[in-house]
Amino acid sequence: MSKKRRFGDRKDGRRVRTMSPMSYVIPYIMRTRNDAQNQIADTIDITEADKFLREMRAKGYKSISVLHVFIAAYIRAISMRPGINRFCSGQKIYHRNTIEINMAVKKEMSLDAPDTMIKVRFEPTDTITDVYEKFNAVVEKATAEGSNTDFDKTARWLTRLPGILFRGTVRLLEFLDYHGWLPQALLDVSPFHGSMIITSMGSLGIPPIYHHLYNFGNLPVFISYGLKYHKNVMNANGAVERRTMIDVKVVTDERICDGFYFASALKLIRKFVASPALLTTPPETVIEDID
Repeated sequence: MSKKRRFGDRKDGRRVRTMSPMSYVIPYIMRTRNDAQNQIADTIDITEADKFLREMRAKGYKSISVLHVFIAAYIRAISMRPGINRFCSGQKIYHRNTIEINMAVKKEMSLDAPDTMIKVRFEPTDTITDVYEKFNAVVEKATAEGSNTDFDKTARWLTRLPGILFRGTVRLLEFLDYHGWLPQALLDVSPFHGSMIITSMGSLGIPPIYHHLYNFGNLPVFISYGLKYHKNVMNANGAVERRTMIDVKVVTDERICDGFYFASALKLIRKFVASPALLTTPPETVIEDID
């Protein structure tokens, strides 16, 4: 996924230089992610996925869940539609050098328990078992470290600043990020920089929400999903079947690719979430993004 760095590229991404003229104009009109965010709701039939997850747990993947399926499906979609791994920064479009999935993790399921942000790096060739192992390793590390994760230590340092210095520091970071000058150490811990951020509203017992994108950083996609539920549907033969469903809501930065392209990527994600057995082997080919 990496190419030789050229003038105008960033530490975290290479400049996309062959997009349509309209794609160059839009970031100057829609200057923030809030200006450019689109929202979409979908319902996915996960009957086969539910069966697949039970089989995987029986094989020893004790905590595998729909979360791992969503992440693996998104990574596979990136391998086929690399344009969804772009981001907009400084009114320019870049292709991210890595695949980084972010998530908020609550250290205990209680009202007073602290939470933290994790960032997990993946490869476009990762299978669902690769995702399970990499993601769980980072979660376990964050849980074991308590309030001493790299993100927590960085956030704690910032909160010690007086308010006026805090505001000035954030503005300085915004300036550095706009020009692609943020230190790599900050990019590595920032929950506002990455390919996608995902949240499970189902684990909280509530429906999925349309979660806004952040103007700070460069996250282009936010996925939220809810509880699985059962629904009676009519099959092709006219018979009624009881199926397992899940509701999903996605917020995207429309500047990174056009609607037709993103729709095709979302269809792939839906396909892989519905049939995660397709994710047990690496993709035959990994498509590179345009220059």
